[in-house]
Amino acid sequence: MKIVKMLLQIAVLYLFYLIGTWIQQYFHLFIPGSVLGMLLLFALLMLKVFPEKWIQTGANTLLFYLPLFFIPATVGVIEHLDLFAGKGLLLILIVVISTLFTIGVTGYVAQWFITLADRSNQNKASSTSIPDHQLIYESRDQPK
Repeated sequence: MKIVKMLLQIAVLYLFYLIGTWIQQYFHLFIPGSVLGMLLLFALLMLKVFPEKWIQTGANTLLFYLPLFFIPATVGVIEHLDLFAGKGLLLILIVVISTLFTIGVTGYVAQWFITLADRSNQNKASSTSIPDHQLIYESRDQPK
């Protein structure tokens, strides 16, 4: 039963990919359909329209096997090594710069989300607590 659940969750993720591809083709957008599908899934998860538990097991399974998906790309680069000949330093520079850029952007986005979560928690806490002016009146009404 766990395998069926996982396969259904992966099918749901694939459905988001297909929807994104359809949107990209229908509106003739330059953004890849896979990215559009991922953005759609992200938006639905953030708006809590689509519960995370519906895809959690399938997504975790795909993340576990993610390194295997990079093997064909690596083999492709090795097969066409002549295209990269003489450009080793340039490739290393590009990889280092893009890695640093990715780390920086990821850190910035993570801090932004943490700030949003803190604000949300503060708003929830302030909406459930007793306002200050009521505390003042309650302390005046107490016998001394």
